[in-house]
Order: sequence, then structure tokens, then C-alpha cells
Amino acid sequence: MRAANITALILVIIGALNWLLVGLLGFDLVAWLFADGFGTLSTLSRIVYLLVGLAGVWLLFTLLPQASTNREWDEAHGMAT
Repeated sequence: MRAANITALILVIIGALNWLLVGLLGFDLVAWLFADGFGTLSTLSRIVYLLVGLAGVWLLFTLLPQASTNREWDEAHGMAT
């Protein structure tokens, strides 16, 4: 499970950096590496986007429940019961 979390985190970081480049420079690194340019998709770039999205969903369901059951986290965010 730890290896899956680390892999997912790496993929999410890659996705976040790609969106940073899109937002700042209008440059889509994934499209540049695997397609004909911004706005066009190759099979490989679609796979990369799919993996990044699945990694985000994976982290959402694996890391958030851990955070919400952490009493210190709950107290720090005003959610203690």
C-alpha cells in the first residue's frame, strides 16, 4: 500500500507541475512530450492524464480518511467532537 501511495503522490505532483506550466506559460508539458502540441491528444498522453487523475482519486480515498481520523488534525481544524 505504501508503494501505491508514493507512486500516486509522484503522479499527482507531475500533474500539478504540468498545470502550473499551463497556467503560467500556456505550455502543456505532457502534450509537448507525447502529442503534436497543446490541445491534441495521443494515446500515450491520454494514458498519462488518466494515470494522474486516477492517482488523485487514489490519494483522495486513501489519505483523506487518515487525516480525518487523526485527533490532532481534527483539533487543529476545529473538527474535534
